[in-house]
Amino acid sequence: MKLLDLLRMILDNLNRRKSRVALTAVGVVIGTASVVLLISFANGMQQNTANQIGNMGDLTTIFVYPGAPMEVGARSGGGGMGAPLEKPLNNEAIEQISTLPGVSQIIPRVDLMGGSMIKFGKLEAWASVVGLPIQDASVLGYTAKEGTTQLERGTAILGGWAVKNFYDPSMRPGQEPPPPPDLAGQQVRVVIFKYSEDGQEIRKTYSFRIVGVLAETQAEADSWLLVRMDDLIPMNEWATGQRANYKRNGYHQLIVKADGVDTVVELTKQITEMGYMAWTPQGIVQGMNSLFTIIQVIFGGIGAIALLVAAIGIANTMTMAILERTREIGLMKAIGASNRDVLSIFLGEAAGIGLVGGLGGVLFGWGGGKMLNLVLLQTLTTQAAENGGLPPTVVVYTPAWLPFFAVLFAAAIGLLSGLYPALRAATLEPVTALKYE
Repeated sequence: MKLLDLLRMILDNLNRRKSRVALTAVGVVIGTASVVLLISFANGMQQNTANQIGNMGDLTTIFVYPGAPMEVGARSGGGGMGAPLEKPLNNEAIEQISTLPGVSQIIPRVDLMGGSMIKFGKLEAWASVVGLPIQDASVLGYTAKEGTTQLERGTAILGGWAVKNFYDPSMRPGQEPPPPPDLAGQQVRVVIFKYSEDGQEIRKTYSFRIVGVLAETQAEADSWLLVRMDDLIPMNEWATGQRANYKRNGYHQLIVKADGVDTVVELTKQITEMGYMAWTPQGIVQGMNSLFTIIQVIFGGIGAIALLVAAIGIANTMTMAILERTREIGLMKAIGASNRDVLSIFLGEAAGIGLVGGLGGVLFGWGGGKMLNLVLLQTLTTQAAENGGLPPTVVVYTPAWLPFFAVLFAAAIGLLSGLYPALRAATLEPVTALKYE
């Protein structure tokens, strides 16, 4: 039997039983739509989580901290015990880490070793004073909400949350708090303090010009007052009363930039094996991806249960079709149709029901996802604005491969469901089939 003749016969047979085919296909539509919608929902959760973590910092960044404390005797290889020491992040550590494949840049970080307060006119605020040897904060993936990310001597960049933290210490109870000041281009005073041996507080004031305010990322940089390391070192020397030698004694942190996202996790593992503590946001992303893969499998399984019920319906429909068309099958065989021809006709009809149901399910699942996106995005964005969090970027995301997979899967379910009834039809004896009433 030619392919065109086979297709024409399959379509004619399906067209003769429109109501039964439609009701059977509805089950496939529901199952396919469930698979598409649930997997799309899990994908949307994964995309949104990845975007949220990505907004917290550059995913090619690794944060390295001094190694865990170890005994002096253990470090030297001797048997004696001594005070525990950290593995410092000094120039030797920088050279050691820089030899690893995939490292593109290493930026040392120094924090202020004392208390501090930022003052602007009558307003005061707290912020973490951080020093980096960079000229542009954009190398760390930060963007400026106001001003610039260019950093020079005597200038500073303020985090997005820190600028909202200003308050009036002389404000009376019940008085409305002042709005966040516009600090871009303004001069602020950074008051740092320490305590003498007799417990007296000693203060010293430094002046910085705020050249930019960073966009909020819901990360550590939101509370920074970022200055050049050359400006912070004298402040630390005054606060500690000691001359700073970070190249030998070690920096507080190293910010390691990798060549690409794919190498970050392996690079973090290698740095940890060197004896340092390392962390990267990409590690969270990979862990979340594994979790969401499991969620996708579970959600897909729930939808597949609905498809299983639909498969039983297809098998029942095809079995009833055989009983109704037994004499027709006998007549086909009597005029020369082979078992393969009969098998192809019934398998084609079963696959056709699955295909039609799969197409309808994909349309309903895709359309339902779009509607959920419109409703949930608006609701979640409003909640995020009220709570001060980052708004979601997507709720339901349908990957390009999913509709094609769902249609093929539905057609395959139909094909498998019709296999047993088709085999029964193909193996009917022509004489017995012609006598069937």
